[in-house]
Amino acid sequence: MRGKDEQQLDVFSYISPEQRVPQDHPFRLLRAITDQALQQLQPRFNRLYAETGRPSIAPEKLLRALLLQALYSVRSERMLMEQLDYPGCRAGDAGTDSGLEAGDRGRRQGV
Repeated sequence: MRGKDEQQLDVFSYISPEQRVPQDHPFRLLRAITDQALQQLQPRFNRLYAETGRPSIAPEKLLRALLLQALYSVRSERMLMEQLDYPGCRAGDAGTDSGLEAGDRGRRQGV
């Protein structure tokens, strides 16, 4: 079952991602472009997931997190989750939230 692409703004912080990212930050434009592309992919995502079962993490959230990982040159998903709390690398940059769980996908990467 496909999870929903919802933002949990007040769960982990009193400051929303919108307040954390400056208005002139280049990631704001990238976020808009990414959201538009992911919106076009929704029919494909819907076909890939079963109608019943336990909801997964929304594929949009996972793809935004991987984009953020590539843009910041972070070598593993685990390191990405650790660095989301550092200044200059915020979850709001790519529309993810701190609730994403990082898995090592069954491999050890020296973390």
